[in-house]
Amino acid sequence: MANRGGGDTVNAMWKSLIAVSALLAVSGNALAASAVNNDTDPRTLIVTEGSSKRELTLGPGETVEFCPNGCFVTMPNGDLEALTGSETIEISGGVARVR
Repeated sequence: MANRGGGDTVNAMWKSLIAVSALLAVSGNALAASAVNNDTDPRTLIVTEGSSKRELTLGPGETVEFCPNGCFVTMPNGDLEALTGSETIEISGGVARVR
């Protein structure tokens, strides 16, 4: 009897499904807010995630990613913004803007 090929199609499909699921889970964490300091002086943001609060200091020209799961950010002028994790904060002239 001739073998028609195909092998273990069900097993291969499960392996593919697991690989795609793992890739999506990892890439889901890739979204994060970012902050860009276009000033020549360092600037500090205060980031609150859940019950944790920390200072995030950006050097001149520095860009950082943070807040992958949403957070609150206190801007250099004291304004408070809620972020979902996909925004960019641009700091220029000491003023921060969410984009």
